[in-house]
Amino acid sequence: MTLLKLFVNTLRQNLPRLPNTGTQLRHITAMEVAPESDKLVPNKNRTRFRKRQWEDNTTKVNGAPEEKRDKPFERIKRKKMAMLLGYCGVDYYGMQRNPGVRTIEEDLLKALLEAKYINEEDFTTQQNTQFQRSSRTDKGVSASRQVVSLKLPLEVSVEEINKGLPECIRVFDVKRVTNKFNSKCKCNARTYSYTLPTFAFEPSLSIESGDERKRYRISSDKMQQINSVLGYYKGTKCYHNFTEKKHFQDPSSSRYMMGFSIDKVFIESDLEFAVLLVKGQSFMLHQIRKMIGLTIAVCRGLVDISIMDKVFGKEKVMIPTAPGLGLVLDKVHYDRYDTKFKDSHDSLTWTEVEDTVQKFTHEHIFPNIIKGEIQDESMATWLEKLKGHSYEPSDDAPVEKDGEKDDTDDEQDDDVVEDEENNTEEVKHKNEEASEKKNEVSEVKDERSEENNSEKVGEKNEVSEGKVEVGEVVKKVSET
Repeated sequence: MTLLKLFVNTLRQNLPRLPNTGTQLRHITAMEVAPESDKLVPNKNRTRFRKRQWEDNTTKVNGAPEEKRDKPFERIKRKKMAMLLGYCGVDYYGMQRNPGVRTIEEDLLKALLEAKYINEEDFTTQQNTQFQRSSRTDKGVSASRQVVSLKLPLEVSVEEINKGLPECIRVFDVKRVTNKFNSKCKCNARTYSYTLPTFAFEPSLSIESGDERKRYRISSDKMQQINSVLGYYKGTKCYHNFTEKKHFQDPSSSRYMMGFSIDKVFIESDLEFAVLLVKGQSFMLHQIRKMIGLTIAVCRGLVDISIMDKVFGKEKVMIPTAPGLGLVLDKVHYDRYDTKFKDSHDSLTWTEVEDTVQKFTHEHIFPNIIKGEIQDESMATWLEKLKGHSYEPSDDAPVEKDGEKDDTDDEQDDDVVEDEENNTEEVKHKNEEASEKKNEVSEVKDERSEENNSEKVGEKNEVSEGKVEVGEVVKKVSET
């Protein structure tokens, strides 16, 4: 205790004394230092409110509160949808949008804009809605069941869309699908129908006589012969002779046909018609029309049945192309999609609207085909030309130039070409991602190597510096 007092007294004697001003020192709190306007909010629950007062839209001008600003545009939540529609394409230049001409997509997008399911920007640039068609149909070709996919509001009225469409185009149904659904890429098969008068298969009939054409009725033997010829197309074969600018070695010439046969026979305006159905994984330009043209030629005895084996070989064979009037996109198949998502999404078989589809087909598509056969005699005129057709390649045969297309093209059935393009893009994207990862890895390696190199260089420099210092010391010692 004595030592402590001694220590305190010693400190008092050695410390300098402050002048006596009569001011007393006291502690100052943070609340006293801060100005009144910035005092801490006593209630912690209101702290966020005071921090974000700048977001308040109401401000005072001359003491009077100003009106609130208009609310921002409310975004409509849109999801990926699949739309089933049918159309008669006689007066249209195909399904796909093409500036300057009338197309199915153009009228469909106009109707969606009018119904306010898409905006002006979506109408101008349809890619904004991720729009995609299941199959392209060309000039004059109709479709009983075409499917398109795009992003639409959750609440969509089919009746509202049809109000803005002409009678020859009808939307049958709209269903919610997965976010990654693509109506073309997810389609695993397509079925086309071809309607033609049955007299086209009978060689003994005089095609010049309209009365004989109307009196003709196909026999069971003739139907069996037709199905027998159509059976040659089943399976995976090289169809380089059934399209333009394809070679036997081209892998894209190989196509898989699941079935080809007569579906039904009916009589309309005293003329008998047959409906042929072909189901395939994919088709090429002119392929279906050439398949039917060759079948007619064989059944009429204009060429031997042995040609059915020859056309799938290496040799070039000039195959006749049947008229495009009777070709219709009948159905697109999503079997794999339905199987995979059967527990979470609606099926895309569209059985719920089958009656509506059949009614539209018989009221708007078949009448135009029948009219073209009865009034314009489309098939009869083509059969006259078929008599002089040459199946051997000739230098005088017209060659389609690159970039040009036949104006009477029926079925731009080059869906696989589109699939290959998409696959190419997908592979390209994956390659880019892989290259980016490789670049990242290489960058990391480079950084590590640079660090290691810099460390090594530093060590070498230190060693060299040490050597220099040692050398200088030795030099000085030697001098002394």
